[in-house]
Amino acid sequence: MGFMEATLSQYFLNCSSGEGCEGMREVLLNTGSTIEEGRLAKGGNKLGPEYVEECAVCEISHVDYAELGFPDRVRIWTPDRKHSVAVHARPARSLQPGQIFMPRAIWSNLVVDPDTFSTGSPLYKGSPVIIEPTQEDVLSAAEIVRRHYSRGKR
Repeated sequence: MGFMEATLSQYFLNCSSGEGCEGMREVLLNTGSTIEEGRLAKGGNKLGPEYVEECAVCEISHVDYAELGFPDRVRIWTPDRKHSVAVHARPARSLQPGQIFMPRAIWSNLVVDPDTFSTGSPLYKGSPVIIEPTQEDVLSAAEIVRRHYSRGKR
């Protein structure tokens, strides 16, 4: 079972009471390639600061962005709150309230449900997530690999 099944409705039930949910938004995450992300990835520059600037980003509906308090950074959580990532926040008038966009990269991969539902590809469009403002640092791609994928090797 993927982490968005059952836990999303449980989270929504928990948040309907209003406890511990202030400043959070339940939204749908869409990911995809951008021209600049592709240029940097294909050029072999996934560990540089330009890649972080382009890909460690969450574009948020300008309505939701204002309601979140115009944050510089947001933390994006999976519905079960087991996985999260801090990224830079940007308002986007092209997005509808309740939707966010992230370039398809290591940052979004931390919160995309890995279940492929027998299709061979994870759900990169319309994944339910939770966002909230944060002061946490945005990690580099190298630091994410060290913390999340190195299995304790440092």
